[in-house]
Amino acid sequence: MKIHEKYISRCIELAKNGLGTTYPNPLVGSVIVYDGKIIGEGWHKKAGEAHAEVNAINSVKDKSLLSKSTIYVSLEPCSHFGKTPPCSDLIIHHKIPNVVIGTIDPFAKVAGNGIKKLIESGANVTIGILEEECNKLNKRFFTFHNKKRPYIILKWAETQDGFIAPKTKENQSPVWITNKYSRQLVHKWRTEEQGILAGTQTVIDDNPSLTARDWKGNQPVRIVLDKNKRISKENAIFDSSATTLLLTDHEINFSKDVANQICKYLFDNDIQSVIIEGGSKTLQTFIDSQLWDEARVFKGLTFFSEGTKAPIITGKNIKRYKISNDELLIFSNYD
Repeated sequence: MKIHEKYISRCIELAKNGLGTTYPNPLVGSVIVYDGKIIGEGWHKKAGEAHAEVNAINSVKDKSLLSKSTIYVSLEPCSHFGKTPPCSDLIIHHKIPNVVIGTIDPFAKVAGNGIKKLIESGANVTIGILEEECNKLNKRFFTFHNKKRPYIILKWAETQDGFIAPKTKENQSPVWITNKYSRQLVHKWRTEEQGILAGTQTVIDDNPSLTARDWKGNQPVRIVLDKNKRISKENAIFDSSATTLLLTDHEINFSKDVANQICKYLFDNDIQSVIIEGGSKTLQTFIDSQLWDEARVFKGLTFFSEGTKAPIITGKNIKRYKISNDELLIFSNYD
């Protein structure tokens, strides 16, 4: 079993290379082992392109070894025709006798069917190796399919005395609380998520671009709340650098249950993950509705004395990191 864990762990490492580029598909890594040695490996790089198992099989130079090998994959091989053929069929075609799977795919078109097909073909199938780690790898994908909502990350920066914005900005917009390293990290995070959301007042006050300018990668879909259509079309969120979804009173009933309605709207638009960056009222709405999975909170060295108070949050598994002179707190809303 320890040998299986070693190779599934490698599958997880490989899969992480696809973070931010595989939506709406999950992160998947695959390794092929013959006689105790890795002879092939691959990961899913982008939706519509080859899956991890295909890339791993294609990387094997001597295909005759496949019929005597073990293929490891972090997520159950697919069994349906989508943009690419079923991976389970490819494994069967190459007569790979042993298949080791990290966890079962929750997607309705797979959900055990890939495993069933492999077993019926005569393959020796092992399931549930490093299952918790494999589930965590695809926390976005699993949340989307199991909870019918996107994986929600809350993010803000607050001062030592608990404010996210000063009372007046004195011609500086936005006012930075954190250092440049923390700000670059936020841009990296943006490339990893499918959407980024902000409330009306934040967009009006700060005129943010809501893009990843300090890190190379995909630009998230910008989701902006604007109940009464107060945001000017001249604002940066309407430039051509990324797609923008505007949620007005036509899409959302802002008088009740706003967080749930936003989640449903994003689910219906196939957005698997979203990072919510403000403002305080929007963040608190999701906190109070218990509709969040992670919160990433920066604490800078600044003091404002008065201004806009930071959201109030409690969570499990609080972790602390130092980023130069900033402190980063990670809150989790799951076990």
